[in-house]
Amino acid sequence: MLVKTYGSAVYGVEAISITIEVNWMTQTGKDPTIVGLPDSAVKESMQRVESTIKTNGFQMPRTKVVVNLAPADIKKSGTAFDLPIAIGLLGATEQIEKREMIEKYVIMGELSLDGEVRPIKGALPIAIQARKEGFKGLIVPKVNAKEAGMVNHLQVFGVTHIKEVIDFFENNETGLEQVIVNTREEFFHSQYDFEFDFADVKGQENIKRALEIAAAGGHNAILIGPPGAGKTMLAKRLPTILPPLSLQEALETTKIHSVAGKLPENATLVSKRPFRSPHHTISDVALVGGGGNPQPGEISLAHNGVLFLDELPEFKRTVLEVMRQPMEERRVTISRAKVALDFPASFMLIASMNP
Repeated sequence: MLVKTYGSAVYGVEAISITIEVNWMTQTGKDPTIVGLPDSAVKESMQRVESTIKTNGFQMPRTKVVVNLAPADIKKSGTAFDLPIAIGLLGATEQIEKREMIEKYVIMGELSLDGEVRPIKGALPIAIQARKEGFKGLIVPKVNAKEAGMVNHLQVFGVTHIKEVIDFFENNETGLEQVIVNTREEFFHSQYDFEFDFADVKGQENIKRALEIAAAGGHNAILIGPPGAGKTMLAKRLPTILPPLSLQEALETTKIHSVAGKLPENATLVSKRPFRSPHHTISDVALVGGGGNPQPGEISLAHNGVLFLDELPEFKRTVLEVMRQPMEERRVTISRAKVALDFPASFMLIASMNP
């Protein structure tokens, strides 16, 4: 029997809906087959799915199983497809009877061998895409539920074990508590809770005045002074005198940190302007973004905030050269053979060096 479940693949800071088609056929076959340009992590998911199904008292079919991830011409990566594949397999083998309900939800999560659901990256863009495409709800790991719950007009459920998902569908969509987040309350509550504060700095009137002007106009600045003069200390406190993030800026920033897996557990919005301070040994790719599966770099993680380059002359020339275009364009385009991704990169650059 053929059953469809739905998931999402994250590209850049946006998500694309993926249809997971699971077909169980009567003829004998070898191991289950996954098609649709899966990477190694997706191919390995069948081992985790099989262990989960057997550990929780369900039957793994001995005949041929084909899993197709559509659209089949887009590369799928990561471990977040474990849960929708497992639910699709149980539906296809008629071990979940209420199969028509499965297609109303986007389901994402990594499985452990005993069925525990582990966190994923990019829950916020996945939730935004699910709402855009008219799905009734989203089922994600409990750790990611508050992050996804910021999207209104979408039912979000957090789960810790695959049995919770199975019981939810078997019991006519009951048994899970919907995650409801008051976005504005969460956002404004933590906006002014700073670890470092510009108000702590005593004296230093000239440099404080210069940084106030830089903050007011969004200008870049370079601090030159002997070791111990307070360059790093002042730079760390600069975000506290920048204007508060707007709700739209906070959503943009949160999406980037979500895709990069930088959000803490049970986080909602990034409510404070980011401050990134990479070490001077950083590579070009780590700074601007990229890699085999392109990820945002430090300049994108500093979007709407401050990028601090301490000991500027120690950075490699090539690293500083690749920052030219992103600083002008306020975004960076990562181009690969089959895909070109845009990451936002609107940041204030603060650099420091010794005379």
